[in-house]
Amino acid sequence: MEKQLKVVTIGGGSSYTPELIEGFILRYDKLPIIELWLVDIEEGREKLEIITNLAKRMVKKANVPMEIIATLDRREALKGADFVTTQMRVGQIEARIKDERIPNSFGLIGQETNGAGGFFKALRTIPVILDIVKDIQELCPDAWMLNFTNPAGMVSEAIIRYTDYKKAIGLCNVPIGMQNGFAKLLDTDLHRLRMQIQGMNHFIFITDVFMDGVSVFDKVMDGYLNDSPAITMNNIFGMKFSPELLRGLNALPCPYHNYYFHTKEQLEKQMEEYTENKVRGQVVKQLEEELFELYKDENLAIKPKQLEQRGGALYSDAACNLISSIYNNTCDVQYVNVQNNGTIADLPADCAVEAASMITSDGPKPLALGTLKPEIAGYIHHMKAFERMAVKAAVEGSRDNAITALNLNPLISSDKMAHEVFDALVEAHRDYLPQKF
Repeated sequence: MEKQLKVVTIGGGSSYTPELIEGFILRYDKLPIIELWLVDIEEGREKLEIITNLAKRMVKKANVPMEIIATLDRREALKGADFVTTQMRVGQIEARIKDERIPNSFGLIGQETNGAGGFFKALRTIPVILDIVKDIQELCPDAWMLNFTNPAGMVSEAIIRYTDYKKAIGLCNVPIGMQNGFAKLLDTDLHRLRMQIQGMNHFIFITDVFMDGVSVFDKVMDGYLNDSPAITMNNIFGMKFSPELLRGLNALPCPYHNYYFHTKEQLEKQMEEYTENKVRGQVVKQLEEELFELYKDENLAIKPKQLEQRGGALYSDAACNLISSIYNNTCDVQYVNVQNNGTIADLPADCAVEAASMITSDGPKPLALGTLKPEIAGYIHHMKAFERMAVKAAVEGSRDNAITALNLNPLISSDKMAHEVFDALVEAHRDYLPQKF
C-alpha cells in the first residue's frame, strides 16, 4: 500500500495557498496527501481562516479525501510530517512596502529580494527559518523542507552553512517561468525542454537550452535577437536587453537582471511609482485585499483567475512537481536551490546555487556544470560575495558585516549611502529584527 502523506505549509494564510491546493488536487492520484496542515501566526489568523475555508471547499468540490487542518501551533503541526513548505513574509506586506519605499527615498532601487530591501528581508527571515529548521529536526527529521520564502537563495545559503539539516530545498518560479517562455518562443511543449543555468536565485543566466536532448540555444537566442522580447515577469517592469549585450554574454539573463543592467531606467520607473504611492508592495496590498474578498465568497471553490496577477504565478507547478517527483522518484530535471558541492567548480562547495537537478527519492542531484562561463563569472562571484556576507550578518548580527554586505551590493551607490539606508531600515523594521545592530 502506498504511503499516505502529511504536508505542512508554514505561512498557510498566504494568498498563494489556493494555487498550492489546486496543485495538490490535480496530482492527488500520484501524490496521496491525506493531511494538509496550514500554519500561520496570530497576526495572520483572519487570513488563515479565510484560506482554510476556501481550501476545504476546493477539496470537497474535487472530491479528494484530503483533510485540511489550520493551526497557529507550528510545533503541533510538524509532528510526523513528510513534507514541509515555507511561504511567509516576516512583518507581512507592510514590511515589503518599507523595503521598497525606504531605499527609493534615498534614490536607490527598492525591491523585496534585491538591493537594500532584499537584504533586510533576509535579515528578518533567516532567523525565523533557522528556528523552523530546528523544529523540523526535532519533530519530523525525515521530512523534506521546500522553501519558497524569499530571498530563497540566501535562505538556502543560511541553512547550508549554519545547520546540519540536509533535506532543505530552495524553490523559485523564475526558472520554470523562463522555460515556459522558451517553449512559447519555440512553439513546443514545455516538457521537451531542459535548461542549463548558472548562478544563484534571482541571479541566474541561461547558458543552454535543450529540446529532446539536442541544444536549441541558437534558435532561442535568435528569437530574442530578432523579436527582442522583454525577459520579465508580472512583478517586474520588463525592458529589452540589447542584442549587443545578449550576443556578448552568449547567455540569457533572468528577469531580475533588469535591476542590474537597466538600473537607471528601473529607478526612474520606481521613483514615479514612489511619488504616486504605487510601489509594487502597495499594488500587491490592494491586490491581496481584492483576492481575500474573493476568497470569502462561500460559492467560490476553485482558484480564482485573478491570483495569476501575482508575481508568484506557476508556484504550484514548481512546488507540487517537486514534492511529487521526490515521492515518486521520477528522476526528472527541475531547477532548485541546493548546496553547490562542485556543481559549479569555481564557487565555494558550501554555498547555495540554483541548478538543474535530477529529482529522486533521495532529493535533488544537481547536474555538474564545470566552471562558470567567463562572460558571466564576474557578475556571479560578485553577487555570491554579497550573499555570503549578508547571511553572515543575519546570523551573527554584526553591523560591520551588514554594512560591508550592502557595500558589496551593486545597487548601493556608496559607503555613505550604505550607512544611511541601513540605519533607516533598521529603525523601520526594529520589531522584526532579532539582531542587535
